Amino acid sequence: MALTGDTPTAAQASLESWWNAGFTWERYLSDEVAENRDLWDGIYRRNATPLWAIERLESMGRHWNLLAIAEDWCGDASNLVPVFARLAQASARVELRIVKRDEHPELMDRYLTNGSRSIPIVVILDDDLRPVGRWGPRPVELQEFVLREKRAGRLSASEIYKDTRRWYAMDRGETTLREVLAIMAETL
Repeated sequence: MALTGDTPTAAQASLESWWNAGFTWERYLSDEVAENRDLWDGIYRRNATPLWAIERLESMGRHWNLLAIAEDWCGDASNLVPVFARLAQASARVELRIVKRDEHPELMDRYLTNGSRSIPIVVILDDDLRPVGRWGPRPVELQEFVLREKRAGRLSASEIYKDTRRWYAMDRGETTLREVLAIMAETL
């Protein structure tokens, strides 16, 4: 499920070490994306943060740190992390860092989705780098579609992937932004 809150436990009191190990968007794209670089870059270039999202962030009046857990081979990550990168670029109220799932299994294991290491996961952090919420691995509507189709067995994995890519192209990150901003608003 994409919309969930986090109540920090003692073990999750701060994610500072993972934040510090994270890559900025620019560094991640230039140095860490080995597979599908054109896809990642193309989605980033075609994406723009809508004015309504920037206005909503401004109305919250606080700073947010987004720690994205991703891998360059992940189709969902290639469609979603650029949305978060554009959000951070559009607003001084958001900072983004990206960590590689496979290099940080201890972090990933804190944010499993139904027992699975599904990505991307975005951990929403306060100014002290404590988790206040989490989002991922897909927008709720799309996640429900993918899970429903996998259970039904009507479509092949490649057909589900084509439909998923089409959904992302039509949505242009709007649903993702609405869900993440809703989680942020819940923490105020």
